[in-house]
Amino acid sequence: MQTDLIKPFLNSTLHVLKTMAFTEASPGKPFMKTDAKAKGDVSGVIGLTGDNEGSLSISFTAQCICKIVSNMFGEEITEVNHEVEDAVGEITNMISGDARRVLEEKGVVLKSAIPTVISGPGHHVSHITTGPCVAIPFSTEGGDFTLEICLAH
Repeated sequence: MQTDLIKPFLNSTLHVLKTMAFTEASPGKPFMKTDAKAKGDVSGVIGLTGDNEGSLSISFTAQCICKIVSNMFGEEITEVNHEVEDAVGEITNMISGDARRVLEEKGVVLKSAIPTVISGPGHHVSHITTGPCVAIPFSTEGGDFTLEICLAH
């Protein structure tokens, strides 16, 4: 998969978390994801269509997403609940929207579906393409999360 398709999603992830949740995230080394097991406890998934087909997911550990949502809400959140799950959907939507805006400026048009949130330890995320799936791990002071981008022409 071309890095020029991945980089906008990476940058949008950093931007959305910094501006909306006052959270600094550090990306780790990207890797090819070959299984459906989520790398976290709560995942947002959004389908992408247009010049490329595929999906985006972001999976947070419970500790990480509780810290992020605490920052967003300005109050301490200690467990994954419906508000946290809604926030994961919104974060997924904002990352997708920001990345798609950047890609459109470069001539790549993508449209997105409504995000779905999957919650629970050991859950699986099935992407809608058989194309390559690039996973990027991130770390924050509150914990870890993983962004997955799966796109095919």
